Amino acid sequence: MRDGSGARDGSAVRDGSGARDGSGSRGVPVARTTSAAPSPFPSASPRPAIQRASVRGQILDALRAALVAGELAPGEVYSAPALGESFGVSATPVREAMQQLATEGAVEVVPNRGFRVVERGARELAELAEIRGLIEAPVMLRLARTLSVDDWEDLRPLAEETARAAAVGCRATYAEADRAFHRAILALAGNEQLVRIADDLHRRAQWPLGGSPTARARLELMADAAQHLALLDALSAQDLSAVDALLREHFVSM
Repeated sequence: MRDGSGARDGSAVRDGSGARDGSGSRGVPVARTTSAAPSPFPSASPRPAIQRASVRGQILDALRAALVAGELAPGEVYSAPALGESFGVSATPVREAMQQLATEGAVEVVPNRGFRVVERGARELAELAEIRGLIEAPVMLRLARTLSVDDWEDLRPLAEETARAAAVGCRATYAEADRAFHRAILALAGNEQLVRIADDLHRRAQWPLGGSPTARARLELMADAAQHLALLDALSAQDLSAVDALLREHFVSM
């Protein structure tokens, strides 16, 4: 993918210091063609140094977190060289991470400029939620008929972790805890392909709406986490009707 430091007509390439924002998620520094606007990231908290042994993976994780947190704004164009310079690495691992994000549908290539964060709408999120429900709900209902209380209680720390992450209000932190909980449940079915596909869909569903950087406020995250705990209680009790009702509410309310 070819990159540059410019932006398409009407959309500037943004710049920042790369420090963590107030929510606790990792900020992603970018270069802006003008200096009129101040950096959105505080400079008091420097970003942790990138470890060379896994540069691409760390940058990919940082960019994914920035997408969830809304730090990579929908519609904006970013360049691999600018991001690489801010991370203290070459453009190559950044470009590779961009390519992965492009395959996931998070960004699109802008020839000679970099990549643009895809603007997403409510309909796309609703479609993803419907697909997730079609995949996950039957599996959970089947597991509810066969697994013991102890099997479900082993997952309670993960459900409680989503509640703690929600209370902090950091969407990036919550996104990781949320996916970990769902992965752990689906892993009990013993189908690795199912877990991989469901996790990919889940990740896509976590990106914020275009034009809505605060798409999931703290109260929404806490309500989502509370459903995790209630779902675990219903699964432990083998209450299939309650499981079904909670899953319908959980996927519709996303």
